[in-house]
Amino acid sequence: MKTEPYLVNINDPLFSRPPLVMAGPCSAESEIQIMEVAESLSKIGIDYLRAGIWKPRTHPGNFEGIGVEGLKWLQSAQKQFGIKVATEVATAKHVEEALHHGIDLLWIGARTTVNPFAVQEIAEALSGVSIPIMVKNPVNPDIGLWVGAVKRLQNIGIKTIIACHRGFNVYQKTLLRNAPLWEIPIEFKRLMPDIPLICDPSHICGNRDSLFQISQKAMDLGYEGLILEVHPNPDLAWSDAAQQITPQNFLELLLCLKTRKPSSDDRYYNSRIQFLREEINEIDTRLMELVAARVEAARKIGLLKKENGVAFYQHNRWSEVLEHCKESAAKLNLNEHFAVELFNLLHLAALDIQGE
Repeated sequence: MKTEPYLVNINDPLFSRPPLVMAGPCSAESEIQIMEVAESLSKIGIDYLRAGIWKPRTHPGNFEGIGVEGLKWLQSAQKQFGIKVATEVATAKHVEEALHHGIDLLWIGARTTVNPFAVQEIAEALSGVSIPIMVKNPVNPDIGLWVGAVKRLQNIGIKTIIACHRGFNVYQKTLLRNAPLWEIPIEFKRLMPDIPLICDPSHICGNRDSLFQISQKAMDLGYEGLILEVHPNPDLAWSDAAQQITPQNFLELLLCLKTRKPSSDDRYYNSRIQFLREEINEIDTRLMELVAARVEAARKIGLLKKENGVAFYQHNRWSEVLEHCKESAAKLNLNEHFAVELFNLLHLAALDIQGE
């Protein structure tokens, strides 16, 4: 069995890595493939070897997973290398088979999280189970479905639940496979602070080029782990080849990653950050006062338009406001995209007020 030598000591304190690390191929393809990647990843030191056994695909006819046979391969890797294993489940039958084969962690995928009936069926099949369950965000940007899926698992007594951010399908396509929409997982964490949140850069990126950038951003935002797709020969993978990396590339990513602590005991840091936070609070108050003044001006314009029978939306005026916004952002060294998004919100609020 061909494996790569690793010259790094994973117990060295200089080897910083996230609290939870899951890695492995998108799909289990053969016993040789699973054993090879398991041996490599066990040397790096991960928490779970992940591999898809059943693969939900958009179009029929594509490879849809090796099925139950793959669970036996995960069992073999589990025993030979002392590594915990994880796979996705989408039905109660999947749960039954995975538990029968001693899988250590199960996850509910993005295509399943959107369906409360399916999530409830899986939850009921997990009643009395003590292993960790991971819930990926729904494929569409709906935080309610994500929170609801977690609550369904909590209601049947699952103690260890992990949330996984894997990005969202959006109408406007970008260079990434799935839009991160970081504000959604941030809000999820606010709503459910006791649920660990990890990131799936492989499915966000859809390519190898951006994996480190997304992984590092997740660490900078305080995520508690990563799940990445790792394959002995990614270019020959049967599914999602473009987003998988070799065990060596995975190790290099971990070595370059900078993890962040939630706070500091340094007295100067705490004193300084408290001062700056108070300054931000004062600025926020002034901002709200300015927004309130803008809203009042918009209301007066709406009344004036109504008295004169003028339509409340003026395309040319909005174009002028937008151009002024971009010019001001450039002069103030503000990100143009951020400034435009902010003014879009203000403009929509103004339209609502004038429409009333």
